[in-house]
Amino acid sequence: MDLDALAATLLDVIRAHRAWAPFIVGALAFAESLAFLSILVPSTVLLLGIGALIGASGLEFWPIWLGAAVGAILGDWVSYAIGYRFKHAALRVWPLSRHPHLADRCERFFARWGAWGVFLGRFIGPMRAVVPLVAGIFAMPVLLFQTANVASAFVWAFVMLAPGTGLSALAR
Repeated sequence: MDLDALAATLLDVIRAHRAWAPFIVGALAFAESLAFLSILVPSTVLLLGIGALIGASGLEFWPIWLGAAVGAILGDWVSYAIGYRFKHAALRVWPLSRHPHLADRCERFFARWGAWGVFLGRFIGPMRAVVPLVAGIFAMPVLLFQTANVASAFVWAFVMLAPGTGLSALAR
């Protein structure tokens, strides 16, 4: 199944089961934010499409936005916990073991920006799920990590969903 077919199927499921939309979007955001899984799940494209679906079909924006934010928070939290628990051994697991340059980039980014790195890292494609893992590896204080995690998740969810919602509403 190609990406277009997957996106079309997912959007059809959301149209048919509107009440489940926040949970489906939350699961996609979780997958997008979780180290290792984010490489396999093309959630960014799907979330942008869901944003357009919100505007075109009259779905409620705020519950879906909240679902995306909560999913992203949980995904980063789990990634942080994996890094904290397994330290550098987490970087030796596929797919990160095949892309050591990505972990090195995240480490430099995190060392330079600290908690702001966690916030900003959410908006940088391939680094999105690795920055929380690196924050855990280097034992960033949990409160500091979670503050950046929660704040960035709410902004990121809005950035993912609002443009499609707004453009679809304008097109109607």
